[in-house]
Amino acid sequence: MTERVLTPELLLQGYASGIFPMAESRDDPEIFWVDPKLRGVLPLDGFHMSRSLMRDMRRTDWRLQTNTAFEAVVDGCADRIDTWINPDIHRLYLELHQIGHAHSFEVWDEARLVGGVYGVTLGTAFFGESMFSRATNGSKMALAAAVDHLLRARFTLFDTQFITPHLASLGAIEITRAAYHRKLAQAMRQEAAFSNVPQATLQEVVQRMTQTS
Repeated sequence: MTERVLTPELLLQGYASGIFPMAESRDDPEIFWVDPKLRGVLPLDGFHMSRSLMRDMRRTDWRLQTNTAFEAVVDGCADRIDTWINPDIHRLYLELHQIGHAHSFEVWDEARLVGGVYGVTLGTAFFGESMFSRATNGSKMALAAAVDHLLRARFTLFDTQFITPHLASLGAIEITRAAYHRKLAQAMRQEAAFSNVPQATLQEVVQRMTQTS
């Protein structure tokens, strides 16, 4: 499916039906839909936080922000040798952000963006797209912040699309396509308020997560 026909509205329809778009590479102009037989999800009550990550989050002077540098987070995620984020995908997610359906979680070391996660929201589902790190634990802190924010906003589903050893170490699991579609259908029948929770600090995130673990 090419840029001439793929719009932010069609992207949202795709997510609502359980599929998501990708490109083969940064330079490939074609975008295709993906519907994995096994779907990666991160249970919102099952984030695994290592002792070293807890310690670093308690001691750091880095700060969290949400939706202050969405494009920079997308750029950070695309800044690697192999990426599925081509120019059309880049543009489409910026448009989704502008209409309130795509969000970024950012970790800052003063004026330097050291980690981030971005994804799409519909109902009570968060469709995680990508994350990046420019400093030790930058992406893990951003992911912990995302989980904490989604829990407080009453989201029910964190879709990671695929599962990697890195995501598995943080609590992500694989479920069948049918199980995913059941969870997605339930999430589409509910509402969440992404913007109705206050900005957290990294120290607040780790405190809440250790209290509930």
